Amino acid sequence: MSTLHTPRADEPESALQADRKASASVRVALVFYAVLVVYASCFPFSGWHDNGLLPWSYLSEQMPHYWTGFDLAVNVIGYVPLGALAVLAMYPRLRGAQAVAAASVAGIALAMLLEAVQSYLPSRVPSNLDLMTNGSGMLLGALVGEAMRSPVLEQSRLRELRRAWFSEQASLGLIVVSMWPLAQIFPQPYLFGHGQLLGTVSRWMSDWLEAPIDLSQWLWSELGSGIEHYFPAEVIVTACGMTGAVLSLLCQTRRHAPKTMLAIMLLMAALGIKTLAHALLFDPDDALGWLTPSAASGLLIGVVMLAGLSFAPPLAQRRAAIFALALGLAVMNIMPANPYFMSTLQEWVQGRFLNFNGAAHFLSLTWPLFALWFLTHSSHRTTLHVARHDV
Repeated sequence: MSTLHTPRADEPESALQADRKASASVRVALVFYAVLVVYASCFPFSGWHDNGLLPWSYLSEQMPHYWTGFDLAVNVIGYVPLGALAVLAMYPRLRGAQAVAAASVAGIALAMLLEAVQSYLPSRVPSNLDLMTNGSGMLLGALVGEAMRSPVLEQSRLRELRRAWFSEQASLGLIVVSMWPLAQIFPQPYLFGHGQLLGTVSRWMSDWLEAPIDLSQWLWSELGSGIEHYFPAEVIVTACGMTGAVLSLLCQTRRHAPKTMLAIMLLMAALGIKTLAHALLFDPDDALGWLTPSAASGLLIGVVMLAGLSFAPPLAQRRAAIFALALGLAVMNIMPANPYFMSTLQEWVQGRFLNFNGAAHFLSLTWPLFALWFLTHSSHRTTLHVARHDV
């Protein structure tokens, strides 16, 4: 049976260097976070137009007269994780001042490009002040990443647990699963109801054809469904979303990993973030507004499903996760907008949280697609082989 292992000074050089190799998890996380930054900076991706100015003209403009401390803080904080991940991702090729400098330059270049792109969006205003704060956040993050290099990559207890509990090829899957609790931030019509793609496609088609189009409502009507089907549909969406996410984690674990504890921690993180998001985005009294009777029923059914699948072979868990996520995604896109949810959404004022909400919306919209891509990826077959034969 595998045990935690820390290389000793008298071990071979290859063993000493095991903890000094590049981290695939960090590099995957960097790509994910960079995509989030791009999406958040260009959200809501509508109304593109040419205002007649060069996209770089904001660099020579005067500093904006109207700004708030909150805006400055968000612009700095948003780039801190990007800077830290960039430095950690370059390890061991670049370290120290070289890594900090390279990460800072790359981050500032990305910020400059995104500010230029914002000149084509009517809801966004490019600003040299934003560029300065983004660059400051990138530099601060790079310094944080360099400070974290030794405890995170070279002397990391987490790396030992990662090797002891999860298969060698689990880096990508762990990043995907860790995004699931964060995907709960954006308001959803149904608990764990991610991937509502037809709503986005309907809005695009409505703008293009200049006529109201609702593909979900059309499918719902074609299937002869009515309001009495809302309850079972939400039960299915909740149970399948929960089962698919937890099994996506468990199919990567080794036999002796604390599977029950890991499953409970993942579910509690998702529900905790969901509750906190409701309290902050709507009203503290509405913190548990997501806990409808149908959502509670879905959670109960999800627990029963997981009780029978938690200790199944990894291959069976992977197939069950694919089926659950695909079924939940299909039902979620067939269902029309929940009238109660739409009325509740009217109380949500995005305002200064536009960037943050853009990133949260991206996670909510795309998480099932990332999970299905991971579960069907060819490298996952190796993961299952290792997990089955781990003793």
